[in-house]
Amino acid sequence: MVPLALRHPVTPPERPVLVMVLDGWIDAGFGAATAVAAILTDMKTETLATFRGDDLIDQRARRPRLRIDDGVRAGISWPEPELLVGRDRMGSGVALLIGPEPDYRWRPFTSEVVALARELGVRLVVSLGAFPNATPHTRPIKLTATASDPELARRVGVVRGSIEVPAGIGEVIGESCVKAGIPSVGLWALVPHYVAAMPFAPAALALVEGLCSISGLVIGTDGLARSAAEARSQVDDLIAQSPEHEAMVRQMEEQFDADGGAILDLEGELPTGDEIASELERYLRGESA
Repeated sequence: MVPLALRHPVTPPERPVLVMVLDGWIDAGFGAATAVAAILTDMKTETLATFRGDDLIDQRARRPRLRIDDGVRAGISWPEPELLVGRDRMGSGVALLIGPEPDYRWRPFTSEVVALARELGVRLVVSLGAFPNATPHTRPIKLTATASDPELARRVGVVRGSIEVPAGIGEVIGESCVKAGIPSVGLWALVPHYVAAMPFAPAALALVEGLCSISGLVIGTDGLARSAAEARSQVDDLIAQSPEHEAMVRQMEEQFDADGGAILDLEGELPTGDEIASELERYLRGESA
C-alpha cells in the first residue's frame, strides 16, 4: 500500500511538542488559525512530510488555488496536510501538523501521524481550537481542555459533566497518541458568540499562552497582544453605540463574574450573535449601521 505521507530530507528536532491545527472543524473567531500563523511567524520551520491530498481531500469541496499573473497561469496550489518542524525561542523542538482536515481515510491518516509522532519522539500532543460561548469580550478568554488524563485537564480547565459532541480529526489523533503512550490535550478557547464569525485575536493569544503554559514552549506573543487590544477596542466602540448591546454585555459580565467564567447560557430577549456580528462587520468596513 502506498503511504499517505511523503517524507522530505529534513533533520527533525529531538522530542518535539506536536501542535495540530487542521482546517475544517470549528474555529470561532479564527482563534486556532491565527494562533498557528503567529507560531509560524515566530520560528523558522521546514517541511518534514506532506500527505497525499488526492487520497484525503475532496477537491471539489476544497478546490486547488490557481495563481494568475497578467492572464498567465503561474501555478496551482493543492490543499494537503503537512507536518512542519522547527524550534522555539529557547531551542525546544516543535512539530506542526497544519492544512486541511481530511475528508476521507481518517483512520489511515491518524495511523501515519501517530507513527511519525513515535518516530520523532514527540513528548506531548496539543491540538488547538475555539468555539463560541455566551461570554463577554471584556473578560479574559477562558480555555477548556479535552485531555488524556485528569492532571492535564486540571492544568487547563474543564467543562464539568459529561457530553457527547462531534469529534474533529485532532481529537481522533490525540486519542490514538494516548494509546501509543504519548500524552495529548486539546486546548479550546471560549470565544464571545457575537464575534465568532470574524477574526478575534484575544482567542489566538489565549491559545498560544495556553500552549506555552502546558508544554513549556517559549513563543513570542507581542504582536498577538497588540492585535488583541485593538480587537477589544473595536468591539467596545461598536457595543457603545447600542444600549441594547451594552445591556447584553453587562448581563454576561455579571454571569461570568458570578460563575467564574463557566460556559454560560443567555436568557431573555437579547440580541443574537448574528445581529451583533453583522453590525460589527459593517462597522469595521466603515459603513453606517
